[in-house]
Amino acid sequence: MRQETIDRIRKFTEDRDWDQFHSPANLAKSISIEANELLECFQWSDTDFDVEHVKEELADVMVYCQNMLDKLELDADEIINNKMDKNEAKYPVEKARGNAAKYDQL
Repeated sequence: MRQETIDRIRKFTEDRDWDQFHSPANLAKSISIEANELLECFQWSDTDFDVEHVKEELADVMVYCQNMLDKLELDADEIINNKMDKNEAKYPVEKARGNAAKYDQL
């Protein structure tokens, strides 16, 4: 995410004094709630969905994720790359390519 966008999210929260409500637990709940609203976009069809609605719900998830990063003083690139290192080790290309099985079933 661009710094300009991150700053806009932070300003939105700050202007409304909402940080007081952003405990890690509340943010985790909000991420889950918004992710389920995103899933609801596909409730009745995997192919017939409103992309504008998907974009709005996905944006809500991402905003709450940025709020969680801020609250816990985490760096998105760092935690994503750490997780990718683990994923690459658990899912080596030679075993996982074209296979949707969980790592312990490869």
